[in-house]
Amino acid sequence: MTQRTAPPSDNRANDGDNSRVGVIIVAAGASQRMMGRDMKPRDKIFEPLLGRPVISHTISVFEECPLVYEIVLVLGEHNLGKGRSLAAVEGWKKLKHVCLGGQRRQDSVKAGLQHISQCEWVMVHDGARPCVTQEIIRLGLEKVLETGAAVPAIAVNDTMKKVSADGTVQETLQRESLRAVQTPQVFHYDLLQEAYRGDPDGVTDDASLVERLGHSVKVFTGSAENIKITTQVDLYLAEAIFKSRADS
Repeated sequence: MTQRTAPPSDNRANDGDNSRVGVIIVAAGASQRMMGRDMKPRDKIFEPLLGRPVISHTISVFEECPLVYEIVLVLGEHNLGKGRSLAAVEGWKKLKHVCLGGQRRQDSVKAGLQHISQCEWVMVHDGARPCVTQEIIRLGLEKVLETGAAVPAIAVNDTMKKVSADGTVQETLQRESLRAVQTPQVFHYDLLQEAYRGDPDGVTDDASLVERLGHSVKVFTGSAENIKITTQVDLYLAEAIFKSRADS
């Protein structure tokens, strides 16, 4: 792995700058739990949120971040045309590729890695998390310097129980040591590439693959507002979050 350097303090990076930050935004899922008022499935990343598609809000945060050099958007086949049309309308300058994802999330991240330019740092973010902030991005790029891998997380407030397949409680977990992990997850480019050369089966996030290598993953403070849009209720919450920020 190459020597790690600090991320750039602004976006004046050039082709010879090995501290560039690339972002892979993953949005190739099937949105199986998003239902409209007619009880028909809806594509959550193109659902309207304050007059714009959810994915537009997500991409714009990284587009406007001076620390980010390049963005790759990964979509399902049914959304490729729509995504490319949206990119043309929005005029995002940092969005370099809109590419086809895979059946599983990890397949989509791997596809994104094939399209992103070689850089020093890679952030992987869920397209359905439009409330991410510049502060979370900055914290991630600071924390990743410690080990080359960092993820945002928040404390778990509810009592957590391990339950068997038949619905029987097996164990009550100590929530003091538990965290709910979010995105963007941040990695040294070489480390993430190495992780994806292995078998990505059975993981739900990129940090799990890095952990399989025996590599340390650091946690930094996420935000309760950094919600993932999954159901219609989440859209209402996201709208309230944006309106609250505008009023503050």
